[in-house]
Amino acid sequence: MGEFFDLKYESAVDRMAREGVSRRDFMKFCTAMAAALALPASMAPKIAEAIETRKKPVVVWLEFQDCCGNTESFLRASKPTVAEIVLDVLSVDYHETIMAAAGHQAHAALDGVVKNLKGQYIAIVEGSIPMKDGGVYCCIGGRSAIDIAKTVCGNALATIAVGNCAWDGGLPAAAPNPTGAVGVGAAVPGITLLNLPGCPMNAENLTAVVVHFLTFGTLPACDSKGRPLFAYGKRIHDNCERRAHFDAGQFVRSWGDDGHRKGWCLYEMGCKGPSTFANCPTMRFNEKTSWPVQAGHGCIGCASDNFWDTATPFYRRLPNVPGFGADATADKIGVGVVGAAAGAAIAHGIGRLMSGKKDEETSTNRREEG
Repeated sequence: MGEFFDLKYESAVDRMAREGVSRRDFMKFCTAMAAALALPASMAPKIAEAIETRKKPVVVWLEFQDCCGNTESFLRASKPTVAEIVLDVLSVDYHETIMAAAGHQAHAALDGVVKNLKGQYIAIVEGSIPMKDGGVYCCIGGRSAIDIAKTVCGNALATIAVGNCAWDGGLPAAAPNPTGAVGVGAAVPGITLLNLPGCPMNAENLTAVVVHFLTFGTLPACDSKGRPLFAYGKRIHDNCERRAHFDAGQFVRSWGDDGHRKGWCLYEMGCKGPSTFANCPTMRFNEKTSWPVQAGHGCIGCASDNFWDTATPFYRRLPNVPGFGADATADKIGVGVVGAAAGAAIAHGIGRLMSGKKDEETSTNRREEG
């Protein structure tokens, strides 16, 4: 890795000044991280202090059966940029895609971290791990993925599985799963593991996890599947900007129809938002400018368990969502809303009619008395 990673000993403040990053921009980043972690804005100074003063966690990034999509997401991250993540927040000592070293030199860098920093580094895993036939379907430098994972993840302070393939096997594990692909948790049970599913994961969620670790010295609270609650604690459906159209019974029925042009709900076109837990509507992508549903495409449920098998076909309406009853609601809510509105209008009209008759009778009686 050479001189590049000697920069990790430079303070974050000096590094930012040298790169022309203003204090104002840095505090904006800290405030954004507080928001991502569902923390009050008042926590921004504490986050800033942690990044400035605490030793950067050493990270090794492993790639196995994958499409490199999560690395691509990482490289295209903004606020911070990948350079800021690598040099100011993390000390990435091994990453096959972005490291300068290659071959034996690269493997020596990884082995050095495992040997000299046992229990002190964070392992990030991208891609599934094949278990069939002794793991021969994914080998790096003559070692199988399962062997590497057991050694590296087994000696790490914590492991972060990024993307669906590392979480539950993803596409390689889809039926019939010829290589016996599994996620990190199944391949190396018993390790401290945090999962960031998605295809790919949102790089800002990864940054937020690291910032949480720097600030509080622990990984964020997770659900029963090891997913951080700040990122996967709410359904996409509940935060979707098209939710009002769902409640009003306004659905896109075919691509390019009038409802599609007006931005109506995509549930009828197969959107899996009612069954998927992720912060896509609030975190978004591409510098927070958009996300698939905003762009006009339904959610495919890529943050859900085994979504290649359970969420397909992607363009067919969900047959049933446990605990939600979305079909019944989607079929009836529009009629129900109209019916309720009509009923309210009728009741209001009858009330006004009765009130009018009563006023008329009172006026007549007064005239007769006069």
